[in-house]
Amino acid sequence: MSFAIDKQTLEELNLLGKFRQGSVYHLFHRVKTRGGEQLLDQMFRHPLNNAGDINHRSSIIKFFQSMQSSFPFDVQQVHLMREYLDLATSRSAGLVLAGTLIKKWLSGLTRDERYKKSVQGLQATIITLNKCYAFITSMPAASNPYADRLHFIKEILSDRRIENLRNIDIYQSLPVKTLAYYEHLLKGRLSKEMEEVLSFIYETDVYISVSEVARTKGFGFARALSPESNTFSATDLSHPCIEKAVGNSIRMDADKNVIFLTGANMAGKSTLMKSIGIGMYLAHMGFPVASPEMVFSVREGLYSSINVADNIGLGYSHFYAEVVRVKQAAEAAASGKRLLLMFDELFKGTNVKDAFDGTLAVTEGFADYHECLFIVSTHIIEVGESLKDYPNIHFVYMPTIMDGHRPRYTYQLQEGITEDRQGMMIIRNEGILDMLNS
Repeated sequence: MSFAIDKQTLEELNLLGKFRQGSVYHLFHRVKTRGGEQLLDQMFRHPLNNAGDINHRSSIIKFFQSMQSSFPFDVQQVHLMREYLDLATSRSAGLVLAGTLIKKWLSGLTRDERYKKSVQGLQATIITLNKCYAFITSMPAASNPYADRLHFIKEILSDRRIENLRNIDIYQSLPVKTLAYYEHLLKGRLSKEMEEVLSFIYETDVYISVSEVARTKGFGFARALSPESNTFSATDLSHPCIEKAVGNSIRMDADKNVIFLTGANMAGKSTLMKSIGIGMYLAHMGFPVASPEMVFSVREGLYSSINVADNIGLGYSHFYAEVVRVKQAAEAAASGKRLLLMFDELFKGTNVKDAFDGTLAVTEGFADYHECLFIVSTHIIEVGESLKDYPNIHFVYMPTIMDGHRPRYTYQLQEGITEDRQGMMIIRNEGILDMLNS
């Protein structure tokens, strides 16, 4: 079963987007090859859902981080090798030889570049295969979680036919027969092996680039547990895309699977929820997270409601859009899946009385689903008082400290329910009432 996440959650957490400044994808996009970029995109769109697979990928990235390896391949040569192998050829060795002779003959009579490209493609392949072999043989065998993959590629490169190819002097003129022979071999009998080598190069590109992000940003790695443990804990967790972001420690488990988060507007509730959601998503990818220590039980999906907008096309008001979103979440929780669900400022599109009643009723309903993890935030602090009889609800808040008449936000979680009420003070500080009265 795949990890479930919908478009709204992806957008609210700003997970995808190669060219979107501030996106999580943009943060990790340091790959050098086209194949590496495609693989990174695939990893972002398909998080893992098995604890063993997650921990294995994390261990590989951590291994590359400890090696502090730089990408050992020439990007242009890898690109030429890819183009060379992608060019179609005949299955008949005789026809390949005849075609190569014709291309060479035409290159002397016209400006036909096909023969030159074939020579350059084979030369690039030789260079890349040799760099690959040198890289693999330089890697330590001990305590290497990538050892099996390295051994597999090394066996391919040790094939007698590929060894002979690797030993060709690319600075000498290549005979037509040699060019035709290897074109037929590499694109025919050894095509799968060549694809494995290129896949390995793209994997290496991703692992090295991601490990470099972890090293420069000081990120840690999460440890995945089985879904049944229903646990999430993180030390000093912060938003990975915010410079000098304030970290917070979070813990959720089967006994405390609901976090009820209060705090004034601008106190940092939404950013905290996004930090948790992004951390959980990256953890399921096996990627580094903005926390020195994180442990989590594998979830079947992630669901958020942070920036719900009205939908003019469907005729939805902001409030009705919120109701629809909560209904979707309720259906997901009722399906029996183990999910992380996050709701920021429930029902802010309606009056305070309905928002109070709705937030209370929905939070009470969510509290009955012990297989899921929930985070509900609100600035209607009175709701918290009505939920104190639920033993599985953990009450935390983002404080506001007053410096005279000016609020200051620490963005540091504290236990309990906030008593902060600075809305009117901020309105007065901005001089709105004086402006209106004048």
